[in-house]
Amino acid sequence: MPIIEDTYCEAFEGLCVQLQVTAQDAEFLTRAVNAFTALPSTVFGDAEGGIVRWLSENETIDGRLGAIVQLWVTGTDKKATAKFYDQIGRRMRQGILVVPTTAVFDFYPKGVENKFDIMNNVGHCGDGYEWVIEKYQRRLIDVPIMMGYDFLIEEKISYAPGVMGGNLWLFCDSIESGIKVGREVVKIIAEIDNTCTTFDVCSAGSKTETNFPEIGPSTNHPYCPTLKDKISPEEFRVPEGVKSIPEIVFNALDIKTIEETMLKSIEGIINMEGLIKISAGNYGGKLGKYKIFLRELGLKQSYFS
Repeated sequence: MPIIEDTYCEAFEGLCVQLQVTAQDAEFLTRAVNAFTALPSTVFGDAEGGIVRWLSENETIDGRLGAIVQLWVTGTDKKATAKFYDQIGRRMRQGILVVPTTAVFDFYPKGVENKFDIMNNVGHCGDGYEWVIEKYQRRLIDVPIMMGYDFLIEEKISYAPGVMGGNLWLFCDSIESGIKVGREVVKIIAEIDNTCTTFDVCSAGSKTETNFPEIGPSTNHPYCPTLKDKISPEEFRVPEGVKSIPEIVFNALDIKTIEETMLKSIEGIINMEGLIKISAGNYGGKLGKYKIFLRELGLKQSYFS
C-alpha cells in the first residue's frame, strides 16, 4: 500500500466566479468551455479557469447540454477585482459569445453579495442593440449576433473569495502509472461540486525560486526523475523506484471543499497499482494563508510514514 507523507498542502486566496454554460450540442459546448478556461496559469498575469463538471439536458437551466465552469484570479483586493472583471469580459466575448447557440448563467451558490454588472464588458457587444429580458426566472442580456441565434448572458454575475492551489503529488513507478493514477484523481474531482482542476494531470509541478524570473515559476527540479544523474544526491529528492510525479492542482469555493477533494481523491487511488507515495506541494508557508495537513483529513493513520 502506498505511503502518505506527513506533510501539508499550501493554498492561497483568490476571487472566483462559477458559471453554467449551455449550447445546443456537445461540439459547440466543448469549444466554448475550453476557450473560456484556456490559459490556466496566472504566471502570465491572466486568470485561470477549470471545468467543475459536465451537465445533461435535464440538469441545466435552459434544458440543453451544459457545463459548470469556474474562473479565478489571485488576490482579493481592488486591483485583483478590477483585473478579474476585465478578464471575465475578454474570455466571455472571445471564447463563448462567438460560439453559436451559447448561453451563460450565474451559478455561484446563493448568498453572495458581490456582483459584476456584465452589461458594460459583455452586453455592449450588441453595440446598443442589446436589451435585458426576463427568462428562466432570471434577468438576461440578449445580444443580437449575425448567426441568427441571440447570445444570452445573465446580467449580474456573482463573485467571492475562494481557495486556490490545493494540490496532490502522486509518486508513481512509471510514466504510464502516473498518467493512469492522475486521470483517476481528475475523474474523482469531476464528481465533487464547487471545485475544479486547473491543469488536469499536470506534468510540471513548480517551485517559487527560479533562475529565470521573467518567465515565472519553473519546474521543481529536485523532483524531476530524469535529473537523477545530473544533480547532486543531496539535492535529488525522488524516492527509489519512482519514475513519474504528476501533480493535480485544484481550486474550490471554500477550504472545506478543498479538504473534501483531497480526502476523496486519496481514498479513491490509495490501492491503485503503480502508486508508491502520495504527498503535496508547499513552500514553507510563504505562498498562502492555508495549510491543509494530510494527516488531519480523516484518513487512516496507518497510511502515513
